[in-house]
Amino acid sequence: MNDHEVAATLAEEAGRLLLDVRAGHAADGDRLSNELLLARLAELRPADAVLSEESVDDPVRLQRDRVWIIDPLDGTREYNEMPREDWAVHVALAVGGEPVVGAVALPAAGVVLGTGRPPSPPSSHGGRPRLVVSRTRPTELADRLAAALDAELLPMGSAGAKAMAVVRGEADVYAHSGGQYEWDSCAPVAVAAAAGLHVSRLDGSPLVYNQPNPYLPDLLICRPDLAARVLEEIRRPNPRLD
Repeated sequence: MNDHEVAATLAEEAGRLLLDVRAGHAADGDRLSNELLLARLAELRPADAVLSEESVDDPVRLQRDRVWIIDPLDGTREYNEMPREDWAVHVALAVGGEPVVGAVALPAAGVVLGTGRPPSPPSSHGGRPRLVVSRTRPTELADRLAAALDAELLPMGSAGAKAMAVVRGEADVYAHSGGQYEWDSCAPVAVAAAAGLHVSRLDGSPLVYNQPNPYLPDLLICRPDLAARVLEEIRRPNPRLD
C-alpha cells in the first residue's frame, strides 16, 4: 500500500472499531482506536514517527522527516451522543512539516475522504455562504464573519466533520479561532488541500506541522473564491479571536 492507501485504510479500520465499541463501552473508544492505529502504523510504516492525541509525545518525532499525525477519535462528545454523525477519525502524514497525506473517516456516515482519491472541488451553490461553527463553543470571530458575509451558520461537532462539510460542498467556510492541536487539523487540511480548497492560518500563512509545541490554534478552510474576502474580514482592526 502507498501512503495514501495506508491513511485511508487505517482511518476506515479505526472507524469500524469505534462503531462496534459505540454500541457498548463507548468510553473506551479513544483508547482502543489509538491502540489499533499505533499497532497498524508500527506494522506498515515502522520507520516513521507518530504524534497522537492519545499518546505521550515522543520527542524523537522532531528528528524525523516523516511523521504520522493522528486523532483516533475527533469529537468524543458527539461520539457519545448517539446517533450523532459529526465525529471523525484523522490519519495524516506530514513530510518536512507539510501535510501531504491524509484521510478523514466519518464512520457513522459511512464516509472516508482521503488524499489518494480526493473529491472534486466544490462549486458555489448560488446562495448565502454557509459557515460551520462549533455547536458548543461558537466564537466571536464566527459571529463577526457571519454578519460580514451574510452567512448562514451551521453548528457542528468535530473539527474533522466541519472541514469535511466544506470538502463535500455542504458548507463553504470553516474559520476556527478557538484553539486546536496538530492532530485536530492535519488530516482535514491535507484532504481539503487535495480537493482544491484554500487552507491556511487565519493570518493567511501556511499551516506547518510536527512542531516542538503541537498547539496550532487556528485555521481557515474555505472555497478558493471566498478566501480573499474571508481573510480581509479577519484582518480588520481589533478582531477578538477567542
